[in-house]
Amino acid sequence: MATTETSLMNQQLDALLFQETNLVANLANASALLNSTYDNLNWAGFYLFNEQTGELDLGPFQGKVACMHIKVGAGVVGTAFETQTNQRVADVHQFPGHIACDSASNSEIVVPITKDGHQIGVLDVDSPSLDRFNADNEAELTEFVAILTSHID
Repeated sequence: MATTETSLMNQQLDALLFQETNLVANLANASALLNSTYDNLNWAGFYLFNEQTGELDLGPFQGKVACMHIKVGAGVVGTAFETQTNQRVADVHQFPGHIACDSASNSEIVVPITKDGHQIGVLDVDSPSLDRFNADNEAELTEFVAILTSHID
């Protein structure tokens, strides 16, 4: 996928969220779209920053049960949020401080969600396969988050 070309999944996301401003509904449909589009996943969803607790709380997702709270800076999710950088991890068992919410997860990609300087949370996608995510997936998921963010008030 060329970086200037919007993938079919991302076009579908944009159309799906057209004129919808409910954050929970948008995140729920976005996670369902990801889960039905990407193969070889065991989790696709969101963690949202809770300003009162200073932690990331479980948001809408598709997949197996998950950790409900993650500290900023902890694991792949907390690191992505704290550093505001994508984290693409080929083998989560080699990631310092990895949080094993699901022992079946072997690789993971996390993309921070920020709008107008306000940190909202992260998109988190896990796979039972090692090295599941490549640079094209990262580019597509980064654009996915940008489209999603454009539909958040």
